[in-house]
Amino acid sequence: MEPTPEHLRALYRRCVAASNMMQPINIVRMDERTQRIFMLIADTIEVEIFPNG
Repeated sequence: MEPTPEHLRALYRRCVAASNMMQPINIVRMDERTQRIFMLIADTIEVEIFPNG
């Protein structure tokens, strides 16, 4: 399953925001069942990106 363009735009914005806060991005994973992208930032911040961004 490929990420949608909305997925990629939202992922890019979250990655830039995390790097601006000097936080490490530990995990980025796409759940193919729900078609959501999951991010773990700095061991405590969990982000879910829905298919519509």
